[in-house]
Amino acid sequence: MNQTKLTKVRADKWLWAARFFRTRSLAKEAIEAGKVHMNGAKIKVSKELQVGDTLTIRQGHATRLEEKTIIIKALSENRGNATLAATLYEESDASKTQRAFMAEQRKLLNLARPDSRPDKKQRRELNKFKHHW
Repeated sequence: MNQTKLTKVRADKWLWAARFFRTRSLAKEAIEAGKVHMNGAKIKVSKELQVGDTLTIRQGHATRLEEKTIIIKALSENRGNATLAATLYEESDASKTQRAFMAEQRKLLNLARPDSRPDKKQRRELNKFKHHW
């Protein structure tokens, strides 16, 4: 990864190189959808990022939406392996604790679910109960 010579990198290239998105087009779509902010403001795909910039990235779907706040530590236009990509940024402590809290909340919501699906007799009883009211 070419990290030393660059002073600025396009947002979509950096997000792809840092492995937040599998393709540059997915990174572009996320930026255009307003899921990537820099210092609290929406950015454009061609926004040039520098070392020290703070990004907030929202990933996932409605039931498992994760928001990460990261600080850019190094720049790269080339995608490498995951260990090298992890050196490009640092996640803030507040972001880590917030994501851990949200994961715990999702686990607690799942505890209310039954262990197995209802069998045929139980389904009949449920339908009878639902249609009775």
